[in-house]
Amino acid sequence: MTGRRACIDCSFFLFCNTILCFTLVFFVVWSIFLPEEPKFSITNASITQFDFAKTNKTLHYNLELNITIRNQNNKVDIYYNDIQVIANYGKKRFAMRTLDSTPFHQGHKNTTILNHVVLEGQQLVQFGDTELSQLKAETDTGFYSIDVLLALRVKVGYDIFKTRYYQQSGSKINCKLKVPSNFNEKFSGRFKTTKCGNVYIMSDPVV
Repeated sequence: MTGRRACIDCSFFLFCNTILCFTLVFFVVWSIFLPEEPKFSITNASITQFDFAKTNKTLHYNLELNITIRNQNNKVDIYYNDIQVIANYGKKRFAMRTLDSTPFHQGHKNTTILNHVVLEGQQLVQFGDTELSQLKAETDTGFYSIDVLLALRVKVGYDIFKTRYYQQSGSKINCKLKVPSNFNEKFSGRFKTTKCGNVYIMSDPVV
């Protein structure tokens, strides 16, 4: 009985050592290649409806986005399990959608384009005086300040070494947009490609 117990303990010890060695090798390889964060940008955005009804505090919206993701790394691949797109106005969330295009794999030195990402519907929103004043002013100018947040579940890998799926650490990827109104003929503004910030996918890989 004692021998069997010792054998079990020995096997467990070897298993733990194997996991530890694998983890150390992964992080050594990771630190040598110093992978770069992927680049996220919104290349086009338009609004065809953005109406707030004060009577029932409901926002009716239709927002369309084109999202570009660039993996700049020579050796590292990225596996996207899902991408959640969240839209805020005046720090108030009004839309959220998980993209149908996920999951997908992005190889090294590869660009993925996600066109015609549409957020539409209606949402109860508690806008205060500040948000209402901003909404009126931006309706008059024809551009809306909308924060698009991207929440990712990804894994990354080099050759045979791959992490498990994980969420990026910290807050979500943030794309601060000025979106032109496409539902008022007196405005002819064009959207300018906007780079997204707060990308920390590679800085905290989970094995």
